[in-house]
Amino acid sequence: MITHPTAAELTEAVADWIESVRPSLTGRDAFLARVAANALGAVQRELTQGPAAQEAAVHRLQSLMGITGAYPELIEELCRRLQAGEMTVDTPGLLALLRADVLDRLAIDQPTYAYEGRPDLAARSA
Repeated sequence: MITHPTAAELTEAVADWIESVRPSLTGRDAFLARVAANALGAVQRELTQGPAAQEAAVHRLQSLMGITGAYPELIEELCRRLQAGEMTVDTPGLLALLRADVLDRLAIDQPTYAYEGRPDLAARSA
């Protein structure tokens, strides 16, 4: 196991390097450099924010469904209950759980996405 530099530090360093050379690129290479830098940013956020987001999701899922388990099994059970009609939009707490999960995912995948829960970003997009 590598202790230093961490995976997050390595992805940040590569993303910083890409951003430093990107202004000298043109056309397709400039576009692909931007895509690569954005991908590394998402990886870095997944490494730094993902574990806490998943832990929070596990807690929400366990509370809602009254069972314990790991994230994949809890998601599978949630899907099963939804497909079976055992849970619907009228299930107390379900929509709040789904909203929180989506917002956690957005924070990792698209952190500048403006939505009503982020007035600081919504003001920028207006």
